[in-house]
Amino acid sequence: MEPGPDGPRVGPMSDVADLLAAHAYSGANWLALACRRHMQLYGTTKEQLGWLAINSRRNAALNPLAVYRDPMTMADYLAARPVSTPFGLYDCDVPVDGSIAVVVSGAAYGPDCPHRPVAVEAIGGSDGAGGWFHRPDYPKMASVDAAAQLWSRTDLTPADLDIAELYDGFTFLTLAWLEALGVCGDGESGPFVEGAGRIALDGALPLNTYGGQLSAGRMHGYWVLHEACLQLRGQARERQLVRRPEVAVVGVGGGPIAGCMLLTS
Repeated sequence: MEPGPDGPRVGPMSDVADLLAAHAYSGANWLALACRRHMQLYGTTKEQLGWLAINSRRNAALNPLAVYRDPMTMADYLAARPVSTPFGLYDCDVPVDGSIAVVVSGAAYGPDCPHRPVAVEAIGGSDGAGGWFHRPDYPKMASVDAAAQLWSRTDLTPADLDIAELYDGFTFLTLAWLEALGVCGDGESGPFVEGAGRIALDGALPLNTYGGQLSAGRMHGYWVLHEACLQLRGQARERQLVRRPEVAVVGVGGGPIAGCMLLTS
């Protein structure tokens, strides 16, 4: 184990992180390569990535805590400075400072809670560590394994989902989650989000209703969980879905490590 810039690296990715750091191979770069492979295999377009960013910005305009709330057009998105092709600035999440607290208890305590309780129907997780780079089904990620575990623990199916709060550290991660969860088939996530109609607040599957990490700010798994709870309780104010959702899925991570949770009201 080699020391990182702030001390020794630890965890399942420590050895891989040392190797990648020597080549300046950051998350933006290795996810950009996965995205390029998806484009090559399925014809996914830059504009389809853009609809994810635009949808998040529209939702962030209704979130007073979001960092980016000004309107964004496709022209704005395409004109953003490049980060790692095909990613531009608006394909990448926004670092922020913040905190979110979540209280977890047994179901027996639900009636005593001051707020409507949200039930955890099922969870799934996967730690593929560095092996992700060698998956035979690349560019699929650990999210595929996490989602498979999730659905194996419930009688619900993707057709039961009312809302999805999925990690968007980079736009492509959201496409990967949509496919991993079975919302659409392999290579179909780009057309699924195109135009943002299906994923809008009034769409078939509202997505990242708080503005996502792309516009609200990078809070990793906690903001997706927080927003799902608000929506299931009917407490999301201006961005509350007209028909209060009953089943929500949240997903975080991608690449080598991923986790997801199915929540019900």
